[in-house]
Amino acid sequence: MAYQAVTRAFVEGDPLDQAGGPLDVRVVVAGIRAEAKDGYLFEEVPWDRFPEGGSVRESMERLLSGEAVRTSLARLVGLCANDMRAAVALAVPFLIRIGTDPEADHRAEAIAVTAEAARMQHQGVCTRADMLRFRGDDEWFFEVTGYVQNWSVQAARDAIAADSDLLLPLLDDPDPEVRIAAAYALAAASTREENILRGFHARLLAEHEPAVRAGLVLAIAQLALAHQDARTVVWMRSCWSDAARPPEVRVSAALGWMCLTDLPVSDELRALLDEFATDEMARLMAPLPWMRAAEDTGSDGLRRCLRIMLHPGTPGAPCPADHWDDPWS
Repeated sequence: MAYQAVTRAFVEGDPLDQAGGPLDVRVVVAGIRAEAKDGYLFEEVPWDRFPEGGSVRESMERLLSGEAVRTSLARLVGLCANDMRAAVALAVPFLIRIGTDPEADHRAEAIAVTAEAARMQHQGVCTRADMLRFRGDDEWFFEVTGYVQNWSVQAARDAIAADSDLLLPLLDDPDPEVRIAAAYALAAASTREENILRGFHARLLAEHEPAVRAGLVLAIAQLALAHQDARTVVWMRSCWSDAARPPEVRVSAALGWMCLTDLPVSDELRALLDEFATDEMARLMAPLPWMRAAEDTGSDGLRRCLRIMLHPGTPGAPCPADHWDDPWS
């Protein structure tokens, strides 16, 4: 029934007629009571209005009971990967609470699902213009069901912003995977960017794990791009050019700077990347969700980003096996 309703409303009809109504997932997610979120009152959420809603509710119930947790999370991630985010957006407030529960299993994965729901399909996208951009502000995108994908993503981003006070403390979590997932989710927040940016910078000063430092810099860049923060462009430039900074921070800042501006890449920046964007650095950064989204084959996310960003005329050109010591070959 949900598929038929979406087809009638969004394929056969004018999607704008549904804005603000019962099929607008942005309105539905915003309307979930705080008590329902905190109490996991799934029965108050109209899952069945949206395609695969029943499946998402079942996955959430399994997660809450501790039954088949990994399978349930994989199902939610699979829906996002298949461009079916509307019902997953309904689950974001609950996933955040599972991720913030110190007794819950797979906390980092639960938070990561919220971040994936808040991003349109971005696998393989690593150009300067698009790697960190939340596409869709000026163009309509549709899910495979016909639902407006822009609305699904906006609903998830709004839910992350609404619960940012729950996610910000996770930047100090003992588990580095949780810290990375929290940064990835918070970078997608639609509002409260000033508080979140302060949290990112404060954590970066205290962070001792190299991969987490790299992720925090990418999160700062993505949040700044979404909210047009010109100050961060200047900060990124000073960061990658500062020899006192750790190499992974400088490399991530270089990536962030290239995504935040269309200024030409200087010889100084190329020299930095020649020196520090090594195979070892690529392996260190490979687990970061931004790098996983950019990779074509295992652990080549950093190499692929830099090859495409520095040689934009050949975005699909493979890197010859005998040139892997040269990241820009």
